[in-house]
Amino acid sequence: MTEQVNKAGPLAGVRVLELGQVLAGPFAGAILADLGAEVLKIERVDGGDDARHMGPAFRHGDALNFHLFNRGKKSIALDLKSEDGRAAFESLAASADILVHNLRPGVPEAMGIDGPALCARHPRLIYCEISAFGHAGPLQNRPGYEPLVQAFSGMFNTNGGPDDPPIRIGASVCDQGTGMWVVIGALAMLQQRQHTGRGGVVSASLLETALVWNAQKADAWVNQGQLPPRHASGHPGLVPYEAFDAQDGPLLICCGNDRLFAKLATVLGQPAWITDPRYASNRARLAHKAELLAELRPLLLAAPRGVWQAQFEAVGVPCSPIHTVPEALAQPQVQALALRLPVPGEDFQLTGLPLAFDGVRPAFSNGAPRLGQHNTEFHIAAPVAPTENTP
Repeated sequence: MTEQVNKAGPLAGVRVLELGQVLAGPFAGAILADLGAEVLKIERVDGGDDARHMGPAFRHGDALNFHLFNRGKKSIALDLKSEDGRAAFESLAASADILVHNLRPGVPEAMGIDGPALCARHPRLIYCEISAFGHAGPLQNRPGYEPLVQAFSGMFNTNGGPDDPPIRIGASVCDQGTGMWVVIGALAMLQQRQHTGRGGVVSASLLETALVWNAQKADAWVNQGQLPPRHASGHPGLVPYEAFDAQDGPLLICCGNDRLFAKLATVLGQPAWITDPRYASNRARLAHKAELLAELRPLLLAAPRGVWQAQFEAVGVPCSPIHTVPEALAQPQVQALALRLPVPGEDFQLTGLPLAFDGVRPAFSNGAPRLGQHNTEFHIAAPVAPTENTP
């Protein structure tokens, strides 16, 4: 079992400023906080991060997703349009190692806290900017959300089966993936700073992340002039490598080579498949996929998936039931990994980082902060929402 204890993480002593909204920026901040950095979340005084209100109140008036992506941080509420707020921010930036933001394009420039300007004033700062469409090009100033970028990048049209309409990937793979890339870039530049003494600007975007996740499809088009067909649960280069209905539910079978296919054929009582020229090699199976699946599907319907799973696993054929989320969470393997961690001072658990250091998973130092909870710790006046007349 992966242990989980409260101790200083590998980034202890690193200070991060996060001007993050909703997901990509806050997820990067959460990763850095879990790794031991002190993450100061700079929020608007009038309501803070919009994610606090995106969904029903879960605890302390904030939505569950806010708690998930803002654990381990400190909240400082600042009015960055006021002189005092800008002065307080500048003081914090002078003491920070890393800044992460996913502000709307044009906002940092308007406030004088864009990368070139801020790094000129604080040369050791590692400035990480997250945008929807990237730091160059005609759409660089366009804002965007996860589904918009999935649609724009082509991901919708590579998800699902050949007869399905375009389908969004359910997880926020662009938002969270961009947060991960930003952390990788920040840590790389933190290492570089040890030698140069200077920081710099790290740029990442949801669109670039989407294009990287979709690179197998895009590179097939660029280099081979064709797109792999949509395969639902299947694979464009391997057969059989997809979900099949067993007697009581779907089972995913993954024959990644001819040796595994031979084992599958033997379990199913079809040794002739091993030498059948239509099926003997993976390339032959690709050419005769419809024929093979027409023979395979009725065989698998003859028994429950637990029976097939036991027989396939006994000979080493990779397979898995397609679980619901509750079924997945109930699996002994998932429970043994102890990925859900207690939140200090709270009565609930959240999913932690998928990392362990010497067998120890990073713990949460604290739960998500209340808006402006840590202003006094940094000698900043308590937050006061700006009035309509405030510039």
